Amino acid sequence: MQKTIPYRDWLPTAGGSAAPPPGNRNSDEGETIGDAQSVRKLVAENAVVVFARRGCCMCHVVKLLLHGHGVNPSIFDVDDQNEADVKNELTEIIGGVPQFPAVFVGGELFGGLEDIMGAHISGELVPRLREARALWL
Repeated sequence: MQKTIPYRDWLPTAGGSAAPPPGNRNSDEGETIGDAQSVRKLVAENAVVVFARRGCCMCHVVKLLLHGHGVNPSIFDVDDQNEADVKNELTEIIGGVPQFPAVFVGGELFGGLEDIMGAHISGELVPRLREARALWL
């Protein structure tokens, strides 16, 4: 199974090269966030992050669309125990009330299902994913 390299490790440094990857994170399986403080770190470290509820059909569609483009997003399943903490942290990050799925591309909120599908249909999704280094071709 392939491992992803955290997004921050691909950002150019002052010397012009990327830092070596400190560790790997399995993003094929949904992960559960332990505390809300880690939300900012997760968004900053990964090129594409999907915050999703387990069993949500809209979240499933977003995951399928991104996988169909060849993107391997970090998927974090939000459950009942940590939903309030995660929503509070996402509210601080985006300045509004988040809805699931919440997709972050390049450290910034891209949007939910409607925004992703709209960008896909208009042809804006692939260039945005390339810019965030989520796509290589």
